[in-house]
Amino acid sequence: MPDPTSESLALTPGERREAVLGLIRGARHRLALSVFRCNDHGVISEIAAALDRGVRVDVLLNQRTRGWKREPDGLPGLLARMGVRVHRYPHAERPYHAKFLVADDGPGLVGSLNLTRGSFERTCDFALTTHDPVVVEGLWHLFGLDCQGAVFDGVPAAERLVVAPEHARERMSALLAGARETVRILDHKLKDPAVLGLLQERRAEGLRVEVLSRRAVLPFRAHGRLMLVDDRTAVIGSAAFSSRSLDARRELAIIVHDPDLVRRLRDFLRWAADGGGDAAAWSAPGDPHAA
Repeated sequence: MPDPTSESLALTPGERREAVLGLIRGARHRLALSVFRCNDHGVISEIAAALDRGVRVDVLLNQRTRGWKREPDGLPGLLARMGVRVHRYPHAERPYHAKFLVADDGPGLVGSLNLTRGSFERTCDFALTTHDPVVVEGLWHLFGLDCQGAVFDGVPAAERLVVAPEHARERMSALLAGARETVRILDHKLKDPAVLGLLQERRAEGLRVEVLSRRAVLPFRAHGRLMLVDDRTAVIGSAAFSSRSLDARRELAIIVHDPDLVRRLRDFLRWAADGGGDAAAWSAPGDPHAA
């Protein structure tokens, strides 16, 4: 049995693929996936294998799901014919952009990546796999609410899950306001006026604020969002510091406290701040798969 508090970080492309496929592969009774985009055949194959094992598979899709043009009804039709219970997010005016998976009583995975070949090969993205029972319960709770289009009520995982549009602005602003020494941000969509104003105020108070541009992670494509506060607390997920992301879309991020995982994210940001730019060095910041 896994440690009920164990967590792992998937930072490099290979780790992200294995984290997603491994979670699907390990499901025994029920599996839920929130999907913004998916074109990876490996993901579809593992979902098919889960169905063959008798796993109930539920997939929640955005109203405008792209890809699989050769299929009669695109991805929704493909999944339905496989035996997946397909749900469409009811709010057409509010895009569904959260990225998470959850199986059985754990683990759950919260990240910034789409289930696409690009996200498994060419993007800078982040994912956390966790057996924390409170987070796992919270993911199941959120999935059920989102299938109905209901408002997230904050129960039972309000402490670590950051959910937009209900709570993300308040939670993220509180983290920025509470920082004592440093804030490091990797977010190529950082443009919300209130957040920019708060960062300017904190700089004036002496806080060291470091914002990395998309060029920091070349040759990989910037996609994931990461915030590090005082090198002790990290936030990763789909939520960006843009008005649309904070106020108008379903987004999800998770707060990370584990010192080893935070240290690895800190090392990654230092690598990026020092210039990054070397594909061979992508595995350098604490990658257990490095040669």
